[in-house]
This record gives sequence, structure tokens and C-alpha cells, in this order.
Amino acid sequence: MMKLNGTREAGKAGSWYEEDAEILSEQLDGFLDNVPATIDGSTPPIPGAKVIIAPHAGYSYSGPCAAWAYKCLDLSGAKRIFLLGPSHTYYLRGCALTKFAKYATPFGDLTVDEEVVQALRDTGEFQDMTTRGDEDEHSLEMHLPYIYKRLTQTFASTSEYPTLVPILVGDNNRAQEKQFGALLAPYLQDPDNVFVVSSDFCHWGARFSYTAYTPGGVVENIASLTYKNRKPTDPPIHESIKLIDQLSINAIAGGHHDDFVDNLKKTKNTVCGRHPIGVTMAALEILANNSPDANKYKFKFVQYQRSSLVEEYADSSVSYASAYALV
Repeated sequence: MMKLNGTREAGKAGSWYEEDAEILSEQLDGFLDNVPATIDGSTPPIPGAKVIIAPHAGYSYSGPCAAWAYKCLDLSGAKRIFLLGPSHTYYLRGCALTKFAKYATPFGDLTVDEEVVQALRDTGEFQDMTTRGDEDEHSLEMHLPYIYKRLTQTFASTSEYPTLVPILVGDNNRAQEKQFGALLAPYLQDPDNVFVVSSDFCHWGARFSYTAYTPGGVVENIASLTYKNRKPTDPPIHESIKLIDQLSINAIAGGHHDDFVDNLKKTKNTVCGRHPIGVTMAALEILANNSPDANKYKFKFVQYQRSSLVEEYADSSVSYASAYALV
């Protein structure tokens, strides 16, 4: 058994989000308060919404969008929070687990669930995150203040707070995503657990090496823009980006893992959390196949935003989406 040690510091505090706990708390309260009082006919948190997809950019960019997912998240009775994110800091195949015992936030520390991390490690299917990769990875860290904020709203005492199970999901193929989905499906089915899936959507622009465009709004004609045709209007670039994202969103909401993988092969959409989403979809699909309830185990998208509305080839944007699934 490997003992977890140390605290992963909040390395992005003071740059990607506020370092002062009071200011950060007010900001997150403001984002959450701006979410409507009713979503999909329910008053959030939505009962049974134990899985969410939310973005991980700096809070000035994606904080308002992430609030929609976190407002929906049902933490009642939760004992563990599985946090799945992609690796931006080093190339990873498979999935990796933290070696830290705690994850810091400006509000306080979240305790890693040593027993569950060890159980996952014992399967022999998981690697350990590199210490530097863990410390530098923003896809996990950007969710920690939001998680802590929602815990303060849900539980009376820090002694009741759920533990954290951070998982970095690497560059896996279709079969590997299904394999890890099958491993995590029992944890997803456990009513003591919630899952937070970290992802932004389309990263558009030359700096992202992705300038896909759908002439006439026809996805079958998708091609890369160049400087020569730098300002198309049928449709404007930002509408084309929205269409490409909507196709990915529809594939995710449909609940079939293969459809999402096929969508990305077709459009090459730069959904950075495609592998955490894929693994979670594979797990949800296993549960759906054993359930008669058509309202469960599929993501419902509640918000879509972009960092800017691209009109010219030289511009760039990142898209953000929030969703929840009933379990």
C-alpha cells in the first residue's frame, strides 16, 4: 500500500482565480446567484444530478458558465467526489492517480480518499501522476474552489465534507475509454459518490491549430480556414464554431459513447476533456443498459458560452459548456 503524502498547493490562485478567500467567495456567490432559480423545471440543486461537466478556464472566462453545472450538482449525502480531468502538462496514456493526501484551496484543504485511490491503484490499470504534472494541472485545480463553495452550502460542518478522488485521464482510444468506464461504473452507481468532469469545448484559432469552418453551415463541407478566406460570412466563423460544438454536445447528450468518439473523428473538434467525458459516458452507458429509466444516465446541457465571438481568421476563442446527468 502506498501512503498518500503532502498537500497539493493551489498554484493557480492569484492568477487564474482570486487568492483572497473572501473575494473569491463573493465572486463564486455572484456567479451562482446569476443562475436562474429554475432549471429544467426543477429548483437547483437538481435531485439526483450526481454527475456534471463543467469548464476549467480562468474564472473571468468560464466561471459564469461553470456556475450552471455547480448549481445543478446534487451533493446531498455525498461521501466522495470523483474529479476527472485531462492532462495538459505531460503526455499520458491510460489514467493516473494523485500521490498527494490533500488538495489546497483558498478556503481550506480537501482530503483525498486514500482507501478509494488505493483500491483503484490495486486494479493495476492506473498510473501515478507525476508530482510536477499534478501540481501544474489546471483542469483539476480550477474545480476545487467551486467544489469547496458548494460543500459549504450543503454541509453544516467540515467534518461532513466528502473526500476527493482526483483522476487524470490520458489520451485513450475508444476501447480504452470503455475499459476505464467499466472500472468506474460501480463507483458511479454508488449513491455516496458524485462525479465532476472537467472540460472546455472548441479551442478555435491558428494558435490552437484548429480553424475548422462549415461553409453554408453544412458540416459535410468542413474545411480549415486560411488567411486567404479570413472573414467568411455564410455563416460567420462564430456561428460555425457553435455548429461544430452543437454536434459534439448532441453526441454527448445522446448517451452513446461511440457516437461521441465518431463525432470527434469527423469534426476534429478540440474538446480538451474529450477523454474524461468519454470515460464517463462509457460508465453511464453501462448503467443505462441496465436501467429502464430513460431520464437517467444521459447528460443534459444547460449552458453554452464562448470567450469571444470570432469573425476573422486572426481571432481565437474557447467554448464552454455545462451539463448534468441524473444517476
